[in-house]
Amino acid sequence: MKRKTKLIHGGISGDLHTGAVSVPIYQVSTYKQEGVGVHKGYEYSRTGNPTRFALEELIKDLEEGRRGFAFGSGMAAITAVMMLFNSGDHVILTDDVYGGTYRIMTRVLNRLGIESTFVDTTDLNRVEEAIQPNTKAIYIETPTNPLLKVTDIAATAKLAKQHQLYLIVDNTFNTPYWQNPLRLGADIVLHSATKYLGGHSDVVAGLVVVNDDRLATDLHFVQNSTGGILGPQDSWLLIRGIKTLGLRMEAHEANARQIADFLVKHPSVKKVYYPGLESHPQHEIAKRQSAGFGGMLSFDVGSGEKAAEILKKVKYFTLAESLGAVESLISVPARMTHASIPKDRREELGITDGLIRISVGIEDAEDLIEDLANALD
Repeated sequence: MKRKTKLIHGGISGDLHTGAVSVPIYQVSTYKQEGVGVHKGYEYSRTGNPTRFALEELIKDLEEGRRGFAFGSGMAAITAVMMLFNSGDHVILTDDVYGGTYRIMTRVLNRLGIESTFVDTTDLNRVEEAIQPNTKAIYIETPTNPLLKVTDIAATAKLAKQHQLYLIVDNTFNTPYWQNPLRLGADIVLHSATKYLGGHSDVVAGLVVVNDDRLATDLHFVQNSTGGILGPQDSWLLIRGIKTLGLRMEAHEANARQIADFLVKHPSVKKVYYPGLESHPQHEIAKRQSAGFGGMLSFDVGSGEKAAEILKKVKYFTLAESLGAVESLISVPARMTHASIPKDRREELGITDGLIRISVGIEDAEDLIEDLANALD
């Protein structure tokens, strides 16, 4: 199947019992058993639910993996993946990961003895230098949030295999429509499905896909034991949202390209971060491993005061957390999504007070550019 066809016909289509073309919402907690341990595949909805399973099968097909898992949030998905490791294990992560990922590694999982090191994963030498005897995995976000750095997935996968490490890829920004990390050698791919996969600012969810049966067994044990599952209503909303993912991702990217070109030429903008620009340091890697460059971009206006003024003046960009929805969103990472990262660390990474991140929606590009132009002027 081609990509857009798979979005609609992947996983489980419809309902065999009634002929409904949409998977029903099985709003149920438990299931009748014919005898002890004799059932029709479901016994308790924490362990498995037909609507959630349909979503898990869909994301499995889209990411070309062995098994999919749906969680109550992106952070619940990340937490479950990290619970595959033991006290004393070490994980290498991309240095400018989402603030919530940084927070859980440095303020929660560290208390359980899971160690972490943050490095610039676009430089494989730095990644290799960070490997320790107790290292178990490399976790990359590509493109990163909010600096849009791109890590070479295939090269990192090769390095991971040389050292018998798992490669985990956060594919939230590019989605399986543009990028398939498992095909490039990753072992685990995860998403904050709240973002592009849902696409309409109406659901919070996380998805994970693994590439082998042992990982699938281990992750299902964690999911069932800890219970951070996605409910059937939200599972259904995600299935519905994913059907239009291809159309939306193409529209997001078309608008983002025009806006990036506009911002590059504007005298008030100090720097633009977008993988689709030929000036982007990892532009060629992005072209090689992804079918598109996505709808996220960041730009620096030089100071927190200027950023605050722009936020006040835009009309079509909504000041809000999150990203990936049909409406355009705008934020200042240093004060919002990455506020949990210490200021000196943010400045070291380049997440300045004047850095603005925009999630480009599917509105008319001319309106969005005019809105930014008025705010910048």
